[in-house]
Amino acid sequence: MALFSLILGTIALAIFLYYLLNLRTHRHRHRLPPGPKPWPIIGNLPHMGTVPHHSLAAMARTYGPLMHLRLGFVDVVVAASASVASQFLKTHDANFSSRPPNSGAKYIAYNYQDLVFAPYGERWRMLRKISSVHLFSGKALDEFRHVRQEEVAVLARALVNAGKKPVNLAQLLNVCTVNALGRVMLGRRVFGDGSGGGDAKADEFKSMVVEVMVLAGVFNIGDFIPALEWLDLQGVAAKMKKLHNRFDAFLTGIVEDHKKNGGGQHMDLLSTLISLKENADGEGGKLTDTEIKALLLNMFTAGTDTSSSTVEWAIAELIRHPKILAQVQQELDSVVGRERLVSELDLPQLTYLQAVIKETFRLHPSTPLSLPRMAAESCEINGYHIPKGSTLLVNVWAIARDPDQWSDPLEFKPERFLPGSEKANVDVRGNDFEVIPFGAGRRICAGMSLGLRMVHLLTASLIHAFDWNLANELMPEKLNMDEAYGLTLQRAEPLIVHPRPRLSPHVY
Repeated sequence: MALFSLILGTIALAIFLYYLLNLRTHRHRHRLPPGPKPWPIIGNLPHMGTVPHHSLAAMARTYGPLMHLRLGFVDVVVAASASVASQFLKTHDANFSSRPPNSGAKYIAYNYQDLVFAPYGERWRMLRKISSVHLFSGKALDEFRHVRQEEVAVLARALVNAGKKPVNLAQLLNVCTVNALGRVMLGRRVFGDGSGGGDAKADEFKSMVVEVMVLAGVFNIGDFIPALEWLDLQGVAAKMKKLHNRFDAFLTGIVEDHKKNGGGQHMDLLSTLISLKENADGEGGKLTDTEIKALLLNMFTAGTDTSSSTVEWAIAELIRHPKILAQVQQELDSVVGRERLVSELDLPQLTYLQAVIKETFRLHPSTPLSLPRMAAESCEINGYHIPKGSTLLVNVWAIARDPDQWSDPLEFKPERFLPGSEKANVDVRGNDFEVIPFGAGRRICAGMSLGLRMVHLLTASLIHAFDWNLANELMPEKLNMDEAYGLTLQRAEPLIVHPRPRLSPHVY
């Protein structure tokens, strides 16, 4: 009874504060961007729906490409066109370079001590510089090119060894990306021999990563109505804490084992990070154990799931479009032949493949809603007032399907990116705001260069080395292309396929 009274009192206090705040904003009314009328207390949270990037895209068709929402007590602005996104991420980038408070960063990402959610400032710059210099520089990527190619070869063998059994492509892709990253970061594979199949640890890890992305994508009431945070009405915080403990045990084991046994033959990233604990070496400060684990968490979640899910979407689209698949295979046979696997050095010559990858990023961006940013100061965008402390969401998914920018925006048409075509010069690296799968500005994805190499190499290798049939004799036009919402864009149903080798047997 006492608990019930406390809950009622908390809600009553929240209502009082809401109306007090509303009264104050009415007295100091600025011209906010248009948007749907908020409900009392919870604001526009009910408008977000189960797939927020779809709901926000639908709202933008009514209210325009710059919207204002009120989620609980938090002002939220949404950018849903390339021109509006460039205002926030280019013109006013410095003002929107920090992250708003959120339960995912607090409970999963070591209380904002990681690279993705760290507040904009000296520590973030240090983490960013360490990642850029030691893992994602051109030199570092070239040095570990052979690792990526060896792990893709392991994946090709696993697909051949599957014989006539159907395979879950997402699981095998995840093992490949995790092991490729593991060898660079830790000097060793994370999962067995890389063959995937019956590796229960790999399956468990994949499920943990997906759970991170799902939980991080939830609009948690406690983030927007702080007075209700302690109630954890959706049970999100409890799940996050439990998942964090599982990841922390996994990462602590990796770090302790590495301290004891070292990495492989090459100097790996974890050895470098551990050395930076003792010696700042001009990087801007000494790393802590927690920051090391938080960085590893970023790499093994954001650095694996995004790449593997993008490749899965690409293969699904190509299975649904056999003429496009045949054209890519013809290009690969012409450049590479059928006597070896694709190399990263071949990729610049594969013009049509590059167009296929761009079109996949356009229709299926790995992060459909950008990670939230926060306004450090009030500013004006397109004549509208953006209040200090506002949360910014960029609807990457909606921008890439904007009919004002794209002809036949829902169609999978790689030709639109070929030389001489309408979008020939559009890139995905954050300079052309029509397609920004990695974000843009200061907070652009740190691992973009690695992600691009991995997605291109994996997709090219799978198309080149295999023909593809769907399991259970499913016709390609019947393939389910629905999305499962999370922080990353997973398929609602995993891609279950029969791969058929198309290269000389000795290649595998």
